[in-house]
Amino acid sequence: MTWHRRLTAHRDRLRPLAGALVAPALAVTTAASDGISARFDYLSADPPLFVAVPVGLLVGLAAWFRQRRPVLLLLAALGAYVVLSAWIAVVFAQYVLADRAASWRRVAAATTVAVALVAPPIWRGGGYDAAIMSVGICVFPALLGLYTGARRRLMAELRERAERAEREQQQRVLQARSDERAQIARDMHDVVTHRVSLMVLHATALEATKGASAVSIGKQIGAIGREALTELRSLVEVLHTQAEAPLAPQPGLAELETLIADSRSLGMPVTLELTGDYDTTRPPELPALIEHAVYRVVQEALTNVHKHAADAETRVRVHRTRRLLYLTVVNQQGAGGNPSGLPSGGHGLLGIAERIRLVGGELTAGPTPDGGFEIAAEIPLDDVPHKQPTPMEATR
Repeated sequence: MTWHRRLTAHRDRLRPLAGALVAPALAVTTAASDGISARFDYLSADPPLFVAVPVGLLVGLAAWFRQRRPVLLLLAALGAYVVLSAWIAVVFAQYVLADRAASWRRVAAATTVAVALVAPPIWRGGGYDAAIMSVGICVFPALLGLYTGARRRLMAELRERAERAEREQQQRVLQARSDERAQIARDMHDVVTHRVSLMVLHATALEATKGASAVSIGKQIGAIGREALTELRSLVEVLHTQAEAPLAPQPGLAELETLIADSRSLGMPVTLELTGDYDTTRPPELPALIEHAVYRVVQEALTNVHKHAADAETRVRVHRTRRLLYLTVVNQQGAGGNPSGLPSGGHGLLGIAERIRLVGGELTAGPTPDGGFEIAAEIPLDDVPHKQPTPMEATR
């Protein structure tokens, strides 16, 4: 803690005690006519003790409630000045009123009244040259109070802004964490459903062959299981660690061929078509988030084909124009039912629709007239360069 912070903390601890001592101190000085430091009398005779003490107590009581009723303190102080010539209470009351007032017009009006009441006995005793003293009693404390009040309000506003900005920053951090966990949950759903579907289908094939290709199919099941575990482990590590997760490229358009090859190995007739309207011999790379979203959509679509129409002919088409990316996954009518016996939670289509929405696109899904099923996505590419490929972005 720096010396400034220590001093501020010490001052904050002493402030309530100092504030509590002000009222009795002001009552004593007022009752004693400020120790007869100066006499500016409206009354020719000195007031008796039974008058001075009640007036002093009245000023002390008004000083106790000065935070809520500063005008009451000023009225009591002006009354004490008239009766006891106690000018210290007027100085303090002027400062408190200006410090607490939100409008300078209110302070100006009160100061005008105070000067009009304080100045006459001073002018009678010291002449016109003594007018500066009435200014010192009424005007200078008001100016000081206006300054300290404005500074206090400014500091409070700045503090409130800083606290609000900190709260908003915390909300943004929490929202980012929530979004990241939702993204991880979607990835885990895609990984688990697709890989487990492939494993179940390979196991079904192993059962159908009655052990004829047990070694080959078993190796494929093991490879799929290890890939699933590796992907799940990388996702779970992000949830368990508080540090920055390692950045690694996520699967995109380049990995679609491998994804489709896994389905072909199970006997599913799948074709992939990548086309585009671009001016280079090599298609420009897309942002990693878009490529990853397209990959997950194709993955979920193939998983659904495995579940509901394993023998259906399926066509995956990705077409890029200058402003849009089109993706369609269409499968013909299959055997019907759920030949693989895999459960269907009904959340896969919702998940990929959310992925496409997050990159600014739109996804539609529904049956085709010939009894098949089609998933189509359209993603805008207005901010993506067309002629020069950009490095693939790294995502978690």
